[in-house]
Amino acid sequence: MTLATTPAYDDLVALNQRLHHLGHLGSIAGWDQAANMPPKGNEARAAALAELHGLMHRMRTDAALRDRITQAVQEPLDDLQRANLREIERAWRVSNALPASLVERRQRATSRCEHAWRRQRPANDWNGFLENFREVLAVGREEAKLLSELTGLPKYDALMDRYEPGMTSATVSRVFGDVRRWLPDLIQRVIDRQAAEDAGEPLIEPQGPFPVASQRTLCEQTMKLLGFDFDAGRLDVSTHPFCGGVPEDVRMTTRFREDEFLGSLMGTIHETGHGRYEQNLPRHLLGQPVAEARSMALHESQSLSFEMQLGSHPGFAGLLAPLVRQAFGDQPAFAPRNLHRLMTRVKRGLIRVDADEVTYPAHVILRYEIERPLVEGDIEPEDVPALWDAKMRELLGMDTRGNFKDGPLQDVHWPEGLFGYFPCYSLGAMFAAQWFATMRREMPDLDARIAAGDLQPVFGWLQERIWSQASRWTTDELAFRASGEPLNPAYFKAHLEARYLNT
Repeated sequence: MTLATTPAYDDLVALNQRLHHLGHLGSIAGWDQAANMPPKGNEARAAALAELHGLMHRMRTDAALRDRITQAVQEPLDDLQRANLREIERAWRVSNALPASLVERRQRATSRCEHAWRRQRPANDWNGFLENFREVLAVGREEAKLLSELTGLPKYDALMDRYEPGMTSATVSRVFGDVRRWLPDLIQRVIDRQAAEDAGEPLIEPQGPFPVASQRTLCEQTMKLLGFDFDAGRLDVSTHPFCGGVPEDVRMTTRFREDEFLGSLMGTIHETGHGRYEQNLPRHLLGQPVAEARSMALHESQSLSFEMQLGSHPGFAGLLAPLVRQAFGDQPAFAPRNLHRLMTRVKRGLIRVDADEVTYPAHVILRYEIERPLVEGDIEPEDVPALWDAKMRELLGMDTRGNFKDGPLQDVHWPEGLFGYFPCYSLGAMFAAQWFATMRREMPDLDARIAAGDLQPVFGWLQERIWSQASRWTTDELAFRASGEPLNPAYFKAHLEARYLNT
């Protein structure tokens, strides 16, 4: 009997394995750039990463790949191989839309802008930031134009499609428009309710300082509680928390302040969700596009499943309380109920990464409503501060005039040219609420099991429905297989009302 052969597909698999290895080096170099690299190393690192990204881009756009893909389509592939080929072809098409010179120019521009942003943000230096950001935006607009011509999508959609395949700004605008209608009233109702609770049972604030070494130990203990594999990853410090590296070597970062500890703790829980997703992608397929995370909204659904759905659960506060007391000593503030109230305190604020889950969507909507016209050329960088302040007043009733540090300079995404990413955060929160609603339907005792310290039902469900599936399915198909329906934002509103108004 003659065995079927797939030479063209096998060549594509081999190429993607090489790209995975080179990407590994690039990811670790990028992590080091953010966490360890001395300032004077930035220009050399930017040049090295530009060279690496240029090399990988040339490999992805090799003219011979067109024939390989055409031949592979005709070969006797199984369903999983066809899913991998779908992702290979998608990456090939997108890569061919962008010339190597633009890819290298992007790397240099974003490295320069991000490195300077670290100094410019604390200095409130918006004008200095603009000097580098104009080049980053110019590259982003050029990418948007080329990708739009390739895909037929509007320019912003073409950039967003890199992070969230299949999502459109029409859908985002509709979903966010609905949230805009009910969110301000919900925020006020929750704040009023919590104020009434405080009148009857005063909230106890923790007494610091909270030594960084103790915070780090607490974060690492919590990561272990959440199942993070320290033999395949580590925790470090950076200006802006992130999860990087590769599935075999996940590099997470957080940041510490000695006057409070919940920011670093909840940020670490958030990044642990990203890290566990990466660590549990199908190892036997690593190196292939089908083994990569499906999308960034799916990725954010994992970090927010950990931080908000699980990490802010009253039962989980009971698990954290002994670890917090061990780190900082016994205080009345660290009683489980008080700790949970601290973790779920709703307050209007300027900083997205410090926002609670009720006000957080306002921060994402603000950025989306500025970023989209910025990419499409309807506004210029000089217009951003005034728009930012107007939308901050409208959505959260806060004044940011002259405060660039806590306004448009606060995020790393624009310095790094990550245009189209911000919607993924709130889409991820919606998916996370949908996942936990499904878990509760299938496991009615889920909340009691969490309170008892049994987190395996959560991890097992995510492993089976999300982590192990990687990019085998489109986002809509994955969501349907996981929960019985595609994205349904109603679960997010129901979750907020249940946690903050009905308990």
